[in-house]
Amino acid sequence: MLGTYFYNKRVRTSVSIFGSLFNDIHVLRTDSNGKVLSQVKVPLSYAPKRSFLERLEEMAQGEEAERRVAIKLPRMSFEIIGINYDPQRQLPKMNTFNAAPIGERKDLYTGVPYILSFQLAVYAKSQDDALQVVEQIIPYFAPQYTLSVKPFSDLPDIVEDIPVTLTGVDFQDDYEGPLEQRRTIIYNLNFEMKTNFYGPVKEGTLIREVNTNIHMLSNDDSNPFLSNIRITTDPIDVSPDSDYGFTIEINNEQSSSD
Repeated sequence: MLGTYFYNKRVRTSVSIFGSLFNDIHVLRTDSNGKVLSQVKVPLSYAPKRSFLERLEEMAQGEEAERRVAIKLPRMSFEIIGINYDPQRQLPKMNTFNAAPIGERKDLYTGVPYILSFQLAVYAKSQDDALQVVEQIIPYFAPQYTLSVKPFSDLPDIVEDIPVTLTGVDFQDDYEGPLEQRRTIIYNLNFEMKTNFYGPVKEGTLIREVNTNIHMLSNDDSNPFLSNIRITTDPIDVSPDSDYGFTIEINNEQSSSD
């Protein structure tokens, strides 16, 4: 039953577009007069938060350990922390939609709605660096930011809107530690991305001809034949991207095949 192989890369694509939202954030360093001394691009990576915390803890274990595992701050990391079904967006499951690349037709069932939960962590040595990063993110989410995404690489005409919602912000600061300990400020920004998972794409042929038989309803269920309407594309070998018309033929005689 579930043996048909398909892979639409929905989670992989969602991770890529989420990370692309935050891959061009900078921090400015200024002097007391407000003159810009340097501009630093904040690195971003997909990694569990605990791996950075372990490295930061090792850096506090002496100068030699700090040189060995030094992390350039500020930086950011993000990861998926949950995948949950969203029943409020579920449409009738047997609904289908189709696309028509050149010479073929592709049919898909309605997607299954899910919410991907992401956590973005901002690491910094000073409160000002951390706040510069956070304030470059929050204004774009009120509380959501909508992206237009092509869910299928081989069907570029299909586009869906993906809302990304900022659900909360919290931070931690280890300033209560000893003076010789390296200070680390961490802001955690939690997001929810609404996406859809699709099943396999079914391939079919383009419909270029339609035949309709018209009968008269009768009380004795004989339903006598009235006419046949045949509609074809003009030209008959038309492709979806071409200019075409229709030819309509009406035949009042029933063919032997009917």
